Amino acid sequence: MSGKLLVGQAGGATSVINASLAGVIHEARAHAVETIWGMSRGAEGALAGEYLDLSDISSAQLEIVRRTPGAALGSSRYKLGDEGADRLLEFCRAHDVRYFLYIGGNDSADTVHRLACLAQLRGYELAAIAIPKTIDNDLPLTDHCPGYGSIARYVAIATMDSAKDTESMPTMYPVKIIEVMGRDAGWVAASAGLGKLSDEDAPHLIYMPERPLSRRQFLQDVEGVHRELGHVVAVVTETLRDERGHPFADPELSGEVDDFGHPLLRGTASAMCRLVQAELGLRSRYDKPGSLQRMSSLCTSPVDLAEAEEVGRAAVRCAVTGETDRMITLVRESDRPYRSRTDTAPLAEVANRQRLLPEAFLASDRPATTEAFREYAMPLLGPHALPQYARLAASRVVLSDSP
Repeated sequence: MSGKLLVGQAGGATSVINASLAGVIHEARAHAVETIWGMSRGAEGALAGEYLDLSDISSAQLEIVRRTPGAALGSSRYKLGDEGADRLLEFCRAHDVRYFLYIGGNDSADTVHRLACLAQLRGYELAAIAIPKTIDNDLPLTDHCPGYGSIARYVAIATMDSAKDTESMPTMYPVKIIEVMGRDAGWVAASAGLGKLSDEDAPHLIYMPERPLSRRQFLQDVEGVHRELGHVVAVVTETLRDERGHPFADPELSGEVDDFGHPLLRGTASAMCRLVQAELGLRSRYDKPGSLQRMSSLCTSPVDLAEAEEVGRAAVRCAVTGETDRMITLVRESDRPYRSRTDTAPLAEVANRQRLLPEAFLASDRPATTEAFREYAMPLLGPHALPQYARLAASRVVLSDSP
């Protein structure tokens, strides 16, 4: 097909999402696609008539964009309904757009699927391809998602560093709770344990959405670790719920939902700190990396950056051959050395679906992950991804005549 290419970014931005955009532009030029338009703020901006002409962006500028965190085109969490899909398809028809590429997660896959089905129903030749992006790492039918390797590296290092602060002054604030991102899957929280090499190392407790947690069990866990080590570092997912499905989040800060009906929960770690203080009498504090965890260029994984660009390139190659209603996937071919390739999956089996942590990655006897998860995740962080920390191994001296 000849015609224009339309590309957009949706959902939460990452430190490598622009590498996918750069990959699209590079590959489109290699296939002689002359006009490349970018949607400002995804489908929401497109329906408002906001576009950028990316056709003449220089290679030098594109290289800078590739390494820039955040969504260069602007992003949004906009649910494309039937009317919106109809308007977007008519725009494509009116302006001879033949390639529609959308960089995003589960909800974005739904947008592409809707548009692809509508184009087929109306007899309009449109190649609609989803490019995976989500720090949640919960898209089905792909080994992992671009964006995950970088946030996993950040969370692992942040946990190691924050734990050293708690370990240094255990009598001041003996309990530390680190709250990380994640909706219904615990992939991000699980990565906090990648720097843990011994039982003494943090995190001592990792709580993920796949396993609801009672408040009583939480307090027992904290009390047990404190009794053994004198301090506790726990990692929790922001959407953590108890055995009755009630969120740990602060009810006064929560209650809103986004366009897709996902609840916006806030204050999970602070509420859990208050619970520890009230029930156990232990001073507690929390760390919440917030958007830094998915945006930090300091912790961008080189593997993640390269794969993010490659899925963008693969989407163009898929589109120019006439395929549609597909998502690009990553297939792991080897761990040592790490190697992957791209493939595709039908969007009908991806849109609005989630892949949770498998049982093999969750320890059966404690709130922690397994060695199988470590073997899965570590290659995604890149070589030499985590620092090495030590504890003094010197003998303790006790003087009987001390004042």
